[in-house]
Formats: sequence, structure tokens, C-alpha cells
Amino acid sequence: MIRRWLAAATLALVVACAQDDTRPLKPAPTGAVPDTFRVAFETTRGRFVVEAYRAWAPIGVRRFYELASMGAFDENAFYRVVPNFVAQFGTPGDPKVTAQLDSITLPDEKRIARNERGTVAFAQEKKDSRSHTIFINRRDNDYLDAQNFVPIGRVVQGMAVVDSLQWPYTDKPDHHMLATIGNRYMRRNYPKADYIRSAVIVPR
Repeated sequence: MIRRWLAAATLALVVACAQDDTRPLKPAPTGAVPDTFRVAFETTRGRFVVEAYRAWAPIGVRRFYELASMGAFDENAFYRVVPNFVAQFGTPGDPKVTAQLDSITLPDEKRIARNERGTVAFAQEKKDSRSHTIFINRRDNDYLDAQNFVPIGRVVQGMAVVDSLQWPYTDKPDHHMLATIGNRYMRRNYPKADYIRSAVIVPR
């Protein structure tokens, strides 16, 4: 009897996790993007708010607006958290959604703002490679300016929450595993990681 109950409970937990990993995107918004808008992030550590400025990076800001509107940041793990450097997110828990987002990359654009503490930018590996992964500068990272990491906005509320994000592990996630398995990989291997629970555009 106890074995049957444990088996049923385990199955229910597996099903619940599988359902939680499946988060299809909402339709992408159409029309003009506001010159300035805010996105509120509810996380396992609390709430922070990012204000985006189209004048800083019109291409990147449009994509940020689309990603937030589509729910692409919901249940994202902070998979790269480096003390006195950056906190990074933007890989969805559902690998099918990640594959969908990977198919869109952004052309490079001129950097206007500096990578100062609290600014937010897309990660990139090479020319025209920005897609959907985002980092927050936890200090002034001047050398990223020369590498043309282009800030799209800044944290205007809750920087203490960003500072409180932790990565209590000595190893780093395999990004290929995260992209192809999603949050199941993160929960199994890094159960203490912090997460974005939701990210929504809020009226000013």
C-alpha cells in the first residue's frame, strides 16, 4: 500500500514538473514599441523592475518588449550568476520554446549607453548573434563597452534583489543541456538556483 502511494506521488510530481516546463509563447505584439516602458520581474528573491529606452537600442529594445510580452522570461533560471559581475537569464524552461527563440537573431547596433551597474543588455558570442539571453551588470563593466555589448535599459527598482541572486555551486550549467532539456535539467542538477517566476510589462 505504501509503495503504491509513493509510486503515485512520484508520478504526480513528474507530471507536474513536465507540465510546468511546457510554457508555449503568447502571440508576439504588433504595432509600435513605446519609447520607454517598464518590465516587472517577480523572482525567487523578490521583485525588480527594468526600464527600457528605445533611444538606446531600438532593435534590442523591440525584441525585449516582444520577449516580455510573449512570456518568454517566465520560469527562467538565473543560470549564470557571478558575484561582482553579472546575473544572466533568458533561456526558457521549455526546450521547444528555446528552439523557437533561437531561430531569431538580431543585427548589431551602435552602443549608446555604457555597461554601468544596473544596466541590462543582450548576451552575444559573435557578430549579429543577439537573440534572447539577457544579463544585468552587477557592477560597472567598462570593458564590455569595447566588445559592443549594447545596454537596452537599466534596473530602476529592486537592485538589491539583483545583488541577492546567488549561485551556490562550483560548476556551471551546460548551456546545451539547458537549451535542449530545459528546467528539468536545472532542477535535477542545480536545485538551489534562483528563478524568474514572471515578467510583465507594467504601466508607468
